[in-house]
Amino acid sequence: MTPDPFSRLAPFIQEYIWQHGWTEIRQVQAQASQAIFDTDDHVLITSGTASGKTEAAFLPILTRLHDDPPASISVLYIGPLKALINDQFYRLAGLLEASHIPVSAWHGDITASAKNRTVKEARGVLQITPESLEAMCLRRSNLLRHLFHDLRFVVIDEVHAFMGDERGRQVLCLLERLERITTCPARRIGLSATLGDLEAAQAWLAGSSGRAVTLVQDQGGKRKLHLALEHFETRLTEDESGKEETPGLFEHLYRHTLTGKSLVFCNTRMGVEGTVLALRDLAVQAGTPDIYHAHHGSVAASYREDAERAMRAEGQAACTVATVTLELGIDLGQLQRVLQVDPPPSVSSFVQRLGRTGRRGEPGEMILYTLEEARDVKAPPHHQLPWKLLQAIATMQLYLEERWVEGARQPALPFSLLVHQTLAALEQYRELSPAQLAAATLTLTPFRGVTAEQYRELLLHLLSLDLLQRNDEGGLIVGLAGEKFVQNWHFYAVFPDVPEYAVISGASQIGTLGSLPEPGDTISLVGRSWLVMEIDERRKQVFVKRVKGKASSAWLGGGAGIHDRVVQKMREVLTLDTRYAYLQPQAAMRLQEARQLARQTALHTSSLMELSGGQLLYLPWRGSRVLKTLGQILALNGQGFPVVLDPFRHTLTLGASKDELLTFLSSILDRTVLFDVLRQQYLRKPSVPTGKFDLYVPQELLADSYVMDELDVQTAQDDLKALRLLLRGTKQE
Repeated sequence: MTPDPFSRLAPFIQEYIWQHGWTEIRQVQAQASQAIFDTDDHVLITSGTASGKTEAAFLPILTRLHDDPPASISVLYIGPLKALINDQFYRLAGLLEASHIPVSAWHGDITASAKNRTVKEARGVLQITPESLEAMCLRRSNLLRHLFHDLRFVVIDEVHAFMGDERGRQVLCLLERLERITTCPARRIGLSATLGDLEAAQAWLAGSSGRAVTLVQDQGGKRKLHLALEHFETRLTEDESGKEETPGLFEHLYRHTLTGKSLVFCNTRMGVEGTVLALRDLAVQAGTPDIYHAHHGSVAASYREDAERAMRAEGQAACTVATVTLELGIDLGQLQRVLQVDPPPSVSSFVQRLGRTGRRGEPGEMILYTLEEARDVKAPPHHQLPWKLLQAIATMQLYLEERWVEGARQPALPFSLLVHQTLAALEQYRELSPAQLAAATLTLTPFRGVTAEQYRELLLHLLSLDLLQRNDEGGLIVGLAGEKFVQNWHFYAVFPDVPEYAVISGASQIGTLGSLPEPGDTISLVGRSWLVMEIDERRKQVFVKRVKGKASSAWLGGGAGIHDRVVQKMREVLTLDTRYAYLQPQAAMRLQEARQLARQTALHTSSLMELSGGQLLYLPWRGSRVLKTLGQILALNGQGFPVVLDPFRHTLTLGASKDELLTFLSSILDRTVLFDVLRQQYLRKPSVPTGKFDLYVPQELLADSYVMDELDVQTAQDDLKALRLLLRGTKQE
């Protein structure tokens, strides 16, 4: 039998556990210990928020380091946020105090003297962001072997956050580049609370290492949850401003945030700012303390840290309104409840946010609110459905019924990252032949789908832009334009740069803006209103003073794509008669009205219906990617009929008769070169580049990437074939 996991831990860890009153080693910690002690595999640990994943990884890792002291930095901890790294730093520092295993952090907020100490000691655990690891590989490449020649483990926290974006692919490149220099293939330990496709996550963690991945999954019982969902309608104010207001929403939020610790999530920065302003106004009217804080990427670090300290302070009520910045595992102490305004961007986000509550055995508590514009009963039926309410219910049910969350898609042609890694390779090695450069980059895991011919085309383009240069011997080096590029600290990050204008009040910076307001505008930031007094465009500074009242200029907000499964579940919610216990009175009544409308109009059963004015409504019940592809294909009709895609209602409106649509589908779907047709359509009207380095990629390659990675041609083609059969059957009748 496997020995008791507690008895296998190092003595200093056993003592730490006893001193802190732990009554048991949790199941996930015992399983992780066995995987780390008894195998040489990578390990993927997936368990709920606050279930002890960090300890599950580090208790056995630190035991192995204690038993066999390494000769360099032995553990590399990669986290997605500096704040998360700082939080974990303090947690681990207490555990390691008696072990004499140093823990250090390395990111933009760490002083040069602290980094020099890390280089000098080169021991223990190093916590770092992807951007700082990139900077280290480029600026201190001569030290990499010294720092990591005995690296044993790489711990990647919040794997789900890395898997789905460019930074995660950068992490894989960095680890593989590091292994080539140190010749030390470290074991990878992935941590996550929300993973959809476990096999895909295991494959992502393994990369091209050739090492197996052992899955450690929390098999504990179901958590007790307290859920509620209420629905509100917005309307325009009667004054001249024409602003929207939502009667009852903020009062409801206020009542449920007066006591204890509450975390309110909004999907946009504008939502955060407006919510904090409204809650503060209600507190002034009622004479209650101002306990409200704003937390998002444009709030200055000092204000975000104030919010985090207030949430951790015991015995004091506090409420922070945040975007995704507090979705990840920063310790906020014991939260009473989480409140969510409008559906979370994904099922994964719902699970992550719900997991912020219910610690120490308490039930998880979450109140959701959905908002809907005031209804026009004369509008077409699809305009009268409460789409956000349906999305919120579908999101919750997918998790409650199936424990389903979205899996992360990996693009086949990430050319933006390939530009970055090409320049990084030449900056690191100074000079490489074209064959050596291809061997250094195309063998990295994210680029396995890129052909040698595509890479040759990219290199020729970079040469034409002077980002690369050929020397007299035919080798490739960074060009003059490229040198200015890679020497800038912005180069280390692979996510797009957003223009930032510092907002200054008195002698302190309160945050940043992504676009310039006008003098005299009233803006909202950190949940307060500020009058714009002066603007220094050269220095990118906005000078403000505190005022009362509401903001007159709004933040720009973005939206996220919705998965097929969520939209299909929305259809099921509309079709069934199921009553959901968490629905509050207004939400329950609104769902009933929507179901009745769907039955009257057959919206939930028919994918195609005729509208007034000779238009057709196409409702395929598909997610964002397929819906976008359907719109692209239908737009190939040569302007024979207009196509209007409405992503908020998941519909396409076609200015065509059924005969015209059938004729078009019969011609386009018989083509075997639809991929090429869509590619040519992109080249005629390219999309705005989304990747940070897309500006340096030839349009032909961007067209390949667009059709391959942003569209789902096969699924859309299948849907349109089914639609063609439907139209043929209708015609025969």
